[in-house]
Amino acid sequence: MSTARTLATARRVLAQLRHDRRTVALVLVMPCVLLGLVAWMFDGTDVLDRFGPVLVGFFPLLVMFLVTSVATLRERTSGTLERLMTMPLGRADLVLGYALAFAVLATVQALVVVAFATWVCGMHVEGPVALMVAVAVLNAVLGSALGLAASALARTEFQAVQLMPAVILPQLVTCGLLMPREAMPVVLERVSRGLPLTYAVDAMQHIARGAAWADVRGAVGAMALFTVGALVLGVATLRRRTD
Repeated sequence: MSTARTLATARRVLAQLRHDRRTVALVLVMPCVLLGLVAWMFDGTDVLDRFGPVLVGFFPLLVMFLVTSVATLRERTSGTLERLMTMPLGRADLVLGYALAFAVLATVQALVVVAFATWVCGMHVEGPVALMVAVAVLNAVLGSALGLAASALARTEFQAVQLMPAVILPQLVTCGLLMPREAMPVVLERVSRGLPLTYAVDAMQHIARGAAWADVRGAVGAMALFTVGALVLGVATLRRRTD
């Protein structure tokens, strides 16, 4: 693994993203549009205050998973990935370079989404807004890491899109958004403990209620471990040749 090669990969991916206006619009605009619709639909109620923080964490994870998995598949199917792997570029250099590039995009996304939710939509957050931004960034990076790992299982961009509901929807059902996890059947509650979105939702809900760093560090640590695990899986499953 080489820091220089990792940074070079990140710069290349960022240069490509800078010229891909549709992807940038999807990452930055779509979450804001969805949050704006929720705020508009439930204007005058406390729905946005109750569910907005969870959506602020969920939308970046969902969008970054989709963008990362499709972008990685595109490079594989176009032959770019195979050509890169003929160079003195390790699999870890490539995966971490992608992760770093998408982490930069994720940071911008989190700042935009949290600012839009709080300043434009009027979402009330009792805890530190900066902490919510940090957790939203980690959610987006987690989505990118899961997307990198999932891209190894797909052969086409369409298959990458198909993986999204398989990876994301079970987590959405069991994360505690639809019903408290304590009220779930015991088996589902235990399964939810092994899914990363559960900890993202817990962290966002606690911050919205006024929690500080000490109250959410366990959930944040679990998210970080899932992110590292997904990146390790992405490195281990990256193929040097395109099938």
